[in-house]
Amino acid sequence: MLDQLGIEAVRIDLPFRLNHVNCFMAEDETGWTIIDAGLNNDYTRKLWEQTIGKRNVTNLLITHYHPDHFGYAGGLQERTGAKVSMTKTDADLGLSSWQSRFLETMPEHYSISGVPDEMSEQMAGNTAGFQELVNPLPKIGHYFEEGEKVRIGLFEYEVIFVPGHSDGMVCFYNKDKNVLLSADHILPKITPNISYWYHGNKNPLASYLASLDKMKKLDAEFVIPSHGKPFYGANSRIEELKRHHSERLEETFDAIQAASTVYETCERLFKRPLTVHEMRFAVGETLAHLEFLRHAGECEREIENKVWRYRSC
Repeated sequence: MLDQLGIEAVRIDLPFRLNHVNCFMAEDETGWTIIDAGLNNDYTRKLWEQTIGKRNVTNLLITHYHPDHFGYAGGLQERTGAKVSMTKTDADLGLSSWQSRFLETMPEHYSISGVPDEMSEQMAGNTAGFQELVNPLPKIGHYFEEGEKVRIGLFEYEVIFVPGHSDGMVCFYNKDKNVLLSADHILPKITPNISYWYHGNKNPLASYLASLDKMKKLDAEFVIPSHGKPFYGANSRIEELKRHHSERLEETFDAIQAASTVYETCERLFKRPLTVHEMRFAVGETLAHLEFLRHAGECEREIENKVWRYRSC
């Protein structure tokens, strides 16, 4: 199917449990378009150098600001001179979230979530380690608008805003072929991480579930994700993802029958050993589910000794 669309997949290895990201290349009459960039590290730079060769890259479309998608955007822009496009929301997050001013606040955020001091320092250090993997930052040449059309290979795609996994993430949809480039919004085997990162959208899970309902209206037949292999049947996978979060919300509600910190709740929900990197995502995901319940009026949050405690209503 990718050949029929005029799209080439570029699989880039990642040094995490989630061990790869799918980026894409496509040619039209003006040159080559690249979707997402990978981390800015030696491996990624060498891979892109080999892949691009002498091709004329004119456009770089970034689906969202997370480092495995946004990290090498600035480097690719310097290498190719391509115009970088992404949403204003995620451009602002990408240009601020990896700066020292914000990163220095992370220990305080983890502390209010009840994370033990030693773990908090390790998690903050892990986050700060991404600074070198996202610099140099790109110069954004265009901000996506909801519903605008972009040329990717042989066809035009509609830009669809799907906040949740990030506040300003986009997917690309072609109606004629009923094909969706789903980024991290819909993945075939794993559930996209939906976390509250102590800034931006205060209820990202609500936004994510609304974005799934929005995407379901398209009933996309063929889905090309940023992690994992392409698959058929977006709506079937959407229903699985919604069921997962419904079950997770029930588990979270049950975990806070007695007042609990974010970290205590996280430990009850995640019953396997986690690396420091994975713990960051687990805490963020737990907090997103707790905040969903709080905004829905199903739990209360109090602050005691400068630590948040949640209790089911």
